[in-house]
Amino acid sequence: MGILYLVPTPVGNMEDMTFRAVRILKESDLILAEDTRTSGILLKHYDISRPMMSHHKFNEHNTTASVVERLLGGATVSLVTDAGTPGISDPGFLLVRAAVAAGGEVQTLPGATAFVPALVSSGLPCDKFCFEGFLPQKKGRQTRIEQLALEQRTTIIYESPYRLLKTLQQFADACGEDRQVSVCREISKIHEESVRGSLAEVIAHFTETPPKGEIVIILAGCPEQKKEKEQRPKDKPYKKKAKFRDDGLDADDAE
Repeated sequence: MGILYLVPTPVGNMEDMTFRAVRILKESDLILAEDTRTSGILLKHYDISRPMMSHHKFNEHNTTASVVERLLGGATVSLVTDAGTPGISDPGFLLVRAAVAAGGEVQTLPGATAFVPALVSSGLPCDKFCFEGFLPQKKGRQTRIEQLALEQRTTIIYESPYRLLKTLQQFADACGEDRQVSVCREISKIHEESVRGSLAEVIAHFTETPPKGEIVIILAGCPEQKKEKEQRPKDKPYKKKAKFRDDGLDADDAE
């Protein structure tokens, strides 16, 4: 039985590659890549010359079975994505599930992922958090935003620079403009930046300075009092509490 390795790759800075990751890739019989052109640049940088095969969200249903066959035959297979840890808003889950179901061995190497540095450097609570990944682009988007507005844990969202302002404005409408947020972009790259403040302040910043690069939004959790107020049933009319006299008559009746 072979081994399936999930190998994190740098989200920006090439130096974030680990020694172990380089060794595993050099020892692999096959490297599965989300984009062979992108991964080819990384492999060339580290002088890694191994067979590659495309494995992405558009073909993973078709390639998974053949990859598992190779694992059962004793091959060492590594999966990499364009950046970060496979399976985190990237291909990986289907292959891991199939390999585990077939009795294969799966190992995930520790390494780069975008949301951890964005969360830790945000200045917002990171002892408990909710990883949302990418929001729905159309169907169910508004409903999900309204649900996340009531989430008490810090919420992590991936977003493209083209939808950033729209997303921030939708959260401002759902949460209120004073909710704290941190927008981290271009993590570990030359132009890395974290913009922190209220939703209103961060919206103003990116309205004046259009965002570029990969984006991670870190949204502060909903205050408990506000959540309780929002979740209170709205369809039940207010009922005045009855007052009782010592003689057993309702105070309003006595009047």
